[in-house]
Parts: sequence; C-alpha cells; structure tokens
Amino acid sequence: MGCNIFVIRLLTVSFQEFGLQSFNMGTCLSKRQHDEEDGEHPVEFAGGNVSLVTTKDIWDQKMSEASREGKIVIANFSATWCGPCRMIAPFFSELSEKYPSLMFLLVDVDELVEFSTSWDIKATPTFFFLKDGQQVDKLVGANKPELQKKVAAAVDSVVPSQK
Repeated sequence: MGCNIFVIRLLTVSFQEFGLQSFNMGTCLSKRQHDEEDGEHPVEFAGGNVSLVTTKDIWDQKMSEASREGKIVIANFSATWCGPCRMIAPFFSELSEKYPSLMFLLVDVDELVEFSTSWDIKATPTFFFLKDGQQVDKLVGANKPELQKKVAAAVDSVVPSQK
C-alpha cells in the first residue's frame, strides 16, 4: 500500500506550523512554542506508583533501590507539552498500580535536559526498560498495546518469588 505524497506533505507543513520539525504517529519530536494560556496541564503525569525524577541524584537513588530489590525499571521520558505523552500518562499510571513488582519512573525532558540528552532521547514519550541500570528494552511513542506487551514481558522476566 503506497502513501499519498500530497497528504504527507500537507501533514508535514501543518506540523511545521506548530513548531514540530518532523512527525511520527504517537510521538513528539520537538517542543512547540507555548502561548501563555498553554501553561495548564490537567493530566496527572506522575500518578499511581509512578515516581517523578527531578534530579540526577533522585535517578541514582531509584536505580540503586531497584537493583537492591531486584526490580526492573520502566522510565518514561516525557514532556508536559507533548500530546501523545499526555494521552499515555494515565495508562502508565494504571500500569504502575497493576504491576508493583516493577519500578515506574517519569523524567520530564524539559526539566532534566542534560540528563535526557545523555539518554539520546529523539522523541517523546520514550520508555526505557532497565535491569540493574542497563537497558533491556525500549519503546518510542504512545503505543498502549505495545507498552502493555513490553510491561507484561518485563513482569514475566522477574524472578517468581519477587512478583
């Protein structure tokens, strides 16, 4: 099945009008310009059992805690201005409550710019699955079925006595 180049060009132009340099379904690739009234974000990004990471020290503490407890970490690199991030946030929170054997973290890429850059974040949301601080899986985009599948696989990989 081929793509209609006119439609793709029209979408590209439309996205560029909003300050996006490129697009991909379910991802945001760059921060758009905000209006003053755009500062309100009713979506709860760090609800449930999701821990908000606001400093590198907190990240290091959470990684140590996860290693000590044998937990797999799911780190959501997100942005409050990103529509797909806002859409997937409640689902991420639900997963954190459903799977307490995993550690769910949220990193705002705009709050921890240098740290996020060190993880080579190209689009938001980006989910990293980490064991002992090492990446074991990754998901880019707000794909609920794929996130559910990867979280379930992470749970299945945890030692049965820790579930």
